[in-house]
Amino acid sequence: MKHELKLACEKSRLGDLRVFLSGVLSSKGLSEVVQNQLVLAVEEVCANLIIHSHGCNPQDHILLTVSVSNGKIIFEIFDSGQAFNILEYRAPDIADVIKKKRKGGLGILLVRKIMDKIEFESKNSQNVCRLVKELNSK
Repeated sequence: MKHELKLACEKSRLGDLRVFLSGVLSSKGLSEVVQNQLVLAVEEVCANLIIHSHGCNPQDHILLTVSVSNGKIIFEIFDSGQAFNILEYRAPDIADVIKKKRKGGLGILLVRKIMDKIEFESKNSQNVCRLVKELNSK
C-alpha cells in the first residue's frame, strides 16, 4: 500500500508531516526508536527542500509517498525546486561544528546514518529523493 502527502513549502507544515509519518509508521511493527529515527530523517530532507530549494514559498509543493515493498520502507519525496547534487556534498567536520557552535549542516550526515540507501534523481525539472530503510536493519 502506498501512502501520499502533499505539502505546501512552509515550515509550519512540518508538523503535518510528522503526524502523517507517525500514523503510517505506527502500523509497520517498528520499534518506537526506529519510527522516531525515520520521522527525523524524512523531516530533515523535507525541511531542507522547503527552506533551501523552495525558499519557503507556500505556492510550491512537495509530494511524499511511503510504501513497503520486499522488506523495505521506501520514502520518495518529489519536488520541482533547485536540485540537490549529493556528489558535491562534503560532510562537515563535527569537531569544527561544535567548536564554532554552528547550528545546522549535519542533516545529510544524520540521514545517511539512519537510512540504508539514499538516492537523488533529477529529470525534466522534477526531482526525487528516495530514502530506503531495510525493515530488518538497525
